[in-house]
Amino acid sequence: MDDLDRPAAALRALPPSCGPVRLVAVDGHAGSGKSTFAGRLAAALGGAPVLHLDDIATHDELFAWTDRLRAQVLEPLARGEVAHVHPYDWNLRRFGAPVPLPPAPVVLVEGVGAGRRALRPHLARLVWMERGAEESWKRGRDRDGPAQDAFWAGWTAAETRHFAADPSRPFADVLVRECTEGYEWLPGPAVTAGADQIVTVRDRLSPPSRGPY
Repeated sequence: MDDLDRPAAALRALPPSCGPVRLVAVDGHAGSGKSTFAGRLAAALGGAPVLHLDDIATHDELFAWTDRLRAQVLEPLARGEVAHVHPYDWNLRRFGAPVPLPPAPVVLVEGVGAGRRALRPHLARLVWMERGAEESWKRGRDRDGPAQDAFWAGWTAAETRHFAADPSRPFADVLVRECTEGYEWLPGPAVTAGADQIVTVRDRLSPPSRGPY
């Protein structure tokens, strides 16, 4: 049994939060390991759909994508319908053909700002990747190489402004720390630890992450 099976079962047992869907956000700084963790959690959920916010954002709208997410994702899922996301191509700088996002029992939304104020009413759980900004950004810069230095300079400034105006971590239900052997799953600032809560869960496999979201 994979170590993420227990929290996956707990997520499946939550009441729906967006129509028939339990929408679970995985937020954190760029480079903190959100995509990797979301992928492993999705696998533990039996192949849950994952929406990557870098498919919703653009070069000109790094964080001004709430209306697009609402129209393409939240409203269809709330009606129990298949959502259709037009993923943004960061090389061609344009949106692509629509990709379906089904109203599965659990749908993960992964990316910087996934726990923003406008989304929280639709969330069953908000997960925060517990890694500091500077360490996360260094990981992202090292991953992307010097060719993306200019982008990262603009990104870090935009991310800092976003979290200053609309922080996610204070509202997180769960803090996830990436450790040498995997992950720690800890109660977040939004909850009080109780006997029935998952205090520590370790996932022994830690593949590399993707970003910037």
